[in-house]
Amino acid sequence: MAISDVQEYTHLTDEEVEQIGRELDAIRAEVEESRGAADAAYINRIITIQRSLAAAGRVALFASNRKPAWAAGVSMLALAKILENMEIGHNVMHGQWDWMNDPEIHSSNWEWDTAQPAEQWKHSHNYVHHQFTNVLGYDNDIGYGILRMAREQKWSPFNLGQPVYNSLLALLFEWGVALHDLDIERIRKGEKDPKEMKRQLKQIFRKGRNQVIKDYVVYPALSGRNWKTTLSANLTANVIRNLWSYVIIFCGHFPDGAMHFTEEEIEDETRSEWYLRQILGAANFKGGPLLHILSGNLGFQIEHHLYPDLPSNRYAEISVRVQELCDKYDLPYTTGPLYRQYGQALRTIMKLSLPNRMTSSDQPEPPTPSRDRKRKTDAERPPRRKELGGWMRTAS
Repeated sequence: MAISDVQEYTHLTDEEVEQIGRELDAIRAEVEESRGAADAAYINRIITIQRSLAAAGRVALFASNRKPAWAAGVSMLALAKILENMEIGHNVMHGQWDWMNDPEIHSSNWEWDTAQPAEQWKHSHNYVHHQFTNVLGYDNDIGYGILRMAREQKWSPFNLGQPVYNSLLALLFEWGVALHDLDIERIRKGEKDPKEMKRQLKQIFRKGRNQVIKDYVVYPALSGRNWKTTLSANLTANVIRNLWSYVIIFCGHFPDGAMHFTEEEIEDETRSEWYLRQILGAANFKGGPLLHILSGNLGFQIEHHLYPDLPSNRYAEISVRVQELCDKYDLPYTTGPLYRQYGQALRTIMKLSLPNRMTSSDQPEPPTPSRDRKRKTDAERPPRRKELGGWMRTAS
């Protein structure tokens, strides 16, 4: 079986598939050639706003422990953390701004304000997720090792707790992401290399310790008598950031219309077929410019998966051309309001906590029979795309 056997693609001839790839390559080339001062000004402006919000939030908390000052401080800190994680950190580490040759905004140097080490994020996200988007057995983002998100995944009694696991994941998303590259499923099955696991745990401990000290020791101590106010504000801002990041990520990958694929379906996959898989394996949501900035422009998740290393501020204009291409070749382009996309993802979480026989399928065709697909190691995953953002393991 190849991806050309997927029902949504069977109406395309081989030449049409390759032509789609050429047209998408042409969009990439045009955007790359047109990057310039306006794009550089955009990211520098976003970084300035983010740092100003963080500083203003700290000042508000240092100045007073009254409720209005606390609310103002929390709001500004939460916005600063959301911007840093979503529109800045995530996109910088994809290499979206490497073309500027600015060492401060380069994927090889950026360490973001969250508990997961940048190296581990770039491996689990850039190297694995973006190359093998929604491929069962390859992409660890399908449920993050604790949620069953596809009917093709084998059910176990552990899945009955999905409503609880999902709530905890949303509240503690920073820490869930921190553990993501460990590959919890392979650890649970005794397949993880103990030396590599130890190395990663040491990295996570150091980064997590620094985050805890910064947010819950240093800044509260600097606030003097207002230390309790600052500590509670930092905790609240982190929870707000966690909930927001969780919703945005789930809206881009798990609504109805975002397909899953099997290992067999990506055998001998061409570049053009990879493009098609990104279109069918992701989902967008609608909103205004501010919503898209606060979501890291991941409301254009389809465009992000097609061009993860192109500047995020260009996704809106790219989306117009991608939609035209989908209309031209009769390809699905999944989009909808934020509330509906998340509602569909939440419904999937609840339904798949039960065995397939107890729930109906939302898919028009019966799903592939469920099986226990073993997680692949890096050595077992085939080499893929080069432009998904850099990644390399460090020695420590």
